[in-house]
Amino acid sequence: MMLRQADLIAITELLAGVARAEIMPRFRRLGPGDIRAKSSVLDVVTDADTQAEIAISAGLRAMFPGCVLVGEEAAAADGSILGLLGDADLAFTIDPVDGTANFAAGMPLFGSMVSAVRRGEVIACVIHDPITGETLGALRGEGAWARAANGGTQSLQVSSPKPVGELTGLAGWRYFAPARRDRVLQGFPAVAQICDFRCAAHAYRLVALGSCDFLLFNRLLPWDHAPGWLLHREAGGYSAILDGRPYSPTIHTGGMICAPDRESWLALHEALIGQS
Repeated sequence: MMLRQADLIAITELLAGVARAEIMPRFRRLGPGDIRAKSSVLDVVTDADTQAEIAISAGLRAMFPGCVLVGEEAAAADGSILGLLGDADLAFTIDPVDGTANFAAGMPLFGSMVSAVRRGEVIACVIHDPITGETLGALRGEGAWARAANGGTQSLQVSSPKPVGELTGLAGWRYFAPARRDRVLQGFPAVAQICDFRCAAHAYRLVALGSCDFLLFNRLLPWDHAPGWLLHREAGGYSAILDGRPYSPTIHTGGMICAPDRESWLALHEALIGQS
């Protein structure tokens, strides 16, 4: 099953409606009991995450009867659902509040993300910003775009290649094994600038707009990366797992670099990763 522009519009309206009903009423209004640790104190969940995922899941089931749903909070309760992405005729990954640590801290840097996956291949994505109302979208083979809350649209295009010392980017390094993390940190001075938003939704937005040049990640949970990976690809970018394999939502470890082109990817790999 392939999706159409009309389907992405319907998903956009779903995410926007859930943001208004479940996410924004809780923003900067969370009590101490509304924020809970999951795998660690750096990995938190709020009532906004759980209630938004329930609402998004219900909406997707109504629009696409029989689809498989792989939500972040559902997978935290039952990790076996991750194994469904490879074979399903139509599955959706759901990240109801990407950047939960920012959301819980009252920082307006978070988003809601959905990707559509057909037999292990990402075919569509929607990334919605509840703060600005902007939505990013992509259909495989049809490009990527940003749509403002007022309806204005623009096509997305990654930045032009440039020498590695002029590249700016975002990196999430906390999940690397200690030896590789040390190597990555030692490589940071080789590029022009590097930071971390604690939010994949906004990191992928920046790189797809061409406002930064590259991204580096280690943990590759599909709700975090399938939407942004397709957005970046359809905006003209090149990405690969750190061992050179193409990205797949069925690959959850191994790290990934997103770059303007293959030559930039190779230069960044050498600078930040070195010999594998």
